[in-house]
Amino acid sequence: MKSILVIEDGSEYSDIFSRFLGDRYTFTRAGSGPAALLLLRAGAFDAVFLDMRFDRTPQAELLGDAEALADERFNGDLVSARRHLEEQQGAYILAALRTAGCTLPVLISHDFSAEPRRFTRLQQVYGPVDALPDVLRPTDVIHSLDRLLADARGAQGQG
Repeated sequence: MKSILVIEDGSEYSDIFSRFLGDRYTFTRAGSGPAALLLLRAGAFDAVFLDMRFDRTPQAELLGDAEALADERFNGDLVSARRHLEEQQGAYILAALRTAGCTLPVLISHDFSAEPRRFTRLQQVYGPVDALPDVLRPTDVIHSLDRLLADARGAQGQG
C-alpha cells in the first residue's frame, strides 16, 4: 500500500482521505512545514498531498521570514506579509521540501485556473507537481495520485 504524507493546517483532508481512500493508501498528517520535514526524515512516503493555505498554523511554525518579506514586498506592512505567508505557505513548504532533497511527487490542493503561468513555473522548478482545486472528490485524488506515482516510476526507470 502506498504511503502519502498529507501536509495541512487542519485535519479535513487526512480525515476524508483515510475514510474514503484508506483501502488504497495510508495517510500521515503533518500540520506545518517543519513537522513535514521531520516526518520525511523519519519515514518512507511515496507522495505528498500539500494544502496551499495555512491560516490556522501558529505564526512561529510558518516557513518564510515575515519581517524581511514585509520590507521587501509590502512596504513594511507586517500584517500583509504574514497574511501572504499563510495564503502561500504551500509554495514555501514545497520549496523547503525540494531544498531538503525530497523528490517525491506532490499533489497541491489549490485552484490554479486563474494562475496557469504560476502553476507551470511551479512544475518547472519543483516537479513532479500536480494540482487539484480545493473542492475535490476522492476519485479525483485517486486519479491524480496514481498518475503522479506512475510518472515518478517512469522517470526513475529512464534515469
